[in-house]
Amino acid sequence: MTAAPYNYSYIFKYIIIGDMGVGKSCLLHQFTEKKFMADCPHTIGVEFGTRIMEVHGQKVKLQIWDTAGQERFRARDVTYEEAKQFAEENGLLFLEASAKTGENVEEAFLEAAKRIYQNIQDGSLDLNAAESGVQHKPSAPQGGRLNADSQPAKEGCSC
Repeated sequence: MTAAPYNYSYIFKYIIIGDMGVGKSCLLHQFTEKKFMADCPHTIGVEFGTRIMEVHGQKVKLQIWDTAGQERFRARDVTYEEAKQFAEENGLLFLEASAKTGENVEEAFLEAAKRIYQNIQDGSLDLNAAESGVQHKPSAPQGGRLNADSQPAKEGCSC
């Protein structure tokens, strides 16, 4: 009996950006491992984590990309009030979270996933657009699983 290769209906891709040292990697670790990393090293390049959550009865795999605090991703400093107002004016999620205590970390990722799922349901998100960051049910590998007869033998190879 072969198990299903995927146990989720969608993949939602997230990217965490921000200045160096603000806790992007700690946030990723808190969400994926449910632990706080007090001595988190600086990210070089990009880190990656995944977690499967249930959103409106559907299993969704969240792929989270954690960027280094590079100049090209640099955000300008804004006050809490400015950020909240900007989010409200642009229909964005605004939620404070703490990687240290875990407060609102789960809620932030789940609420974002709910909004993405709703955008899929109401047709405002095009799943065929590569830049959407969403994939629907990944294709299963052809043939399910590999066996000894699935690939031609290589000359001189006993593998």
